[in-house]
This record gives sequence, structure tokens and C-alpha cells, in this order.
Amino acid sequence: MSPLTALATADNAPLPAVLFWRYVTSAVVLGLLATQARRARGDRSTPPWRALDITVLGGGAQFAIASLSLSALRYLPAAAIGFLFYTFPAWVTIGSAVRGLERLTARRVVALVCALGGIVAMVGAPGTASLSPTGVALALAAAAVYALYIPIMGARQRGLAPLDVAFAVVLGGTVWFLGWCLLTGALWPLLSPREYTIAALMGVLAAGAFFGFMEGLAGLGAVRTAITSTVEPLWTVLLGLVLLHQPLGAGTLLGGAGVLAAVVLLSLPERRSPAAPAAG
Repeated sequence: MSPLTALATADNAPLPAVLFWRYVTSAVVLGLLATQARRARGDRSTPPWRALDITVLGGGAQFAIASLSLSALRYLPAAAIGFLFYTFPAWVTIGSAVRGLERLTARRVVALVCALGGIVAMVGAPGTASLSPTGVALALAAAAVYALYIPIMGARQRGLAPLDVAFAVVLGGTVWFLGWCLLTGALWPLLSPREYTIAALMGVLAAGAFFGFMEGLAGLGAVRTAITSTVEPLWTVLLGLVLLHQPLGAGTLLGGAGVLAAVVLLSLPERRSPAAPAAG
């Protein structure tokens, strides 16, 4: 999404408008798929998108993550924001362990270290220069919202179809971004056909990403989903190379190897403890 967003806003198109039309497209795609799927399985239960805690709060979390991280760009370089934001798997892992929701196994610790180390290698740790406290606070706030969003949504969606939940979250996000556009007047003047096309493409891709995330959250749990999500900067860098012709350095290759190592570790089945022998 980052390279496509850069392309869409290259001619000073308002970012709120681009994000709004992206969410509108995602909502249309996921809404049609969710409705068709519910009809196919004969599901007559109340759909998740009518639940305010999923639609309003889930969509609000997505809006908060985007607005906080984008606001941090006014104070910090993108590399520093990336490093700060992608600390969220650590908060998810620690929080889940403290709450007793998921075990903090040695493999998960190693995967977490590999993932965070890979992010540092790819985006570069913040240097010795003084960083703006406001920017740091905004970036860490975005990470905190994401870290809270993952386990809460994981618990809330139990027993619900991930496709339905994905549509509910995107629908809520669309409403929040519409409000942002109305407050800033970003919907006028209209975007160019090229900008609408890129926003629509982002929406279609994001629809698949939202659905995949909810499916992964249901099957993997909060910790493994959070750590696996750190593969995102790797794809961002690779697409930046292809679409924006940004250089691919040794740090990127080393960091990508670390992230992929974390994903491989998490994909391996956990060993089960041998059963205790029965008393004779």
C-alpha cells in the first residue's frame, strides 16, 4: 500500500480522499463477497457489521493507526517511524503472555527477535540525532493501538466468519475516513482518473489483505499473526524497488532474511510434550 499511496499522492492529491476511496472499494468488494457467502451457507444470524463494537471500534482502530502514523511523518523520518511502529509484535507477545492467553515459547521468542532485528536492518534504527518527542509519541501510539487491536479483534471474532468481520471493519473504517474528508474538505476538488484508479486498485488489494488477516488471526492466534505481519516491510521495500525504483541495499537483504526466518519458525508445528507414564 505504501508504494501505491506514494504514486496516488505524487501530484498532491489529498491523502484523506485517496484513503477514503480505497476503503469504499474494499467495502464494496468485501460486502458483495460476505453477502454471497452468507446466502450460500444459509446463515440467517445477525451479521457482524451490525455490531457497533466491531464496525465502529474496529474501523476506528484502523483509522487511528493510519492517522497517527501519518501525523508522525511531520516530525520523524519514515525509517524511524517504521522502527517504532513495528515494535507492535513485541507488545502483543508480551501482553498475551502476561494475560495468560498464549504461551511464550522459546521458538516464539527467537522468531520475535528475528523479526524485530530484520525490521531494524531494513529501515534502520533511529540514529543518534535527537528525535522529536511528539513524533515518537505518535508512532508508538499507532503501534499501541495496533497491539491492542489484534488480540481484542481475535477474541471478538471467535465463532464469526472472518469474511464477515473483515467487511465490518472496512465498513467502519470507511465511515471514519469519510468523516475525516468532510472535516478537511478533501473530497473536493475531485481526484484525477489516474488517482481514482490507483485508489480502487489499493481497495481491491486491501480487501484481500483484510480477509487474509482475519483468517490468519482466527487460525494462528494474536502472537503468531503479529510476528508474521512483520513481513509487510519486506514486501514494501521490494515493491518500492519495482514501482518507485528505490535502491535495494545489503541491509534490506539481511533484514528480509530475518523476517522470513521468523515466518518459517512460526510455520513449523509446535512440539508436544510427551505424555507422562501411567502409574503402575
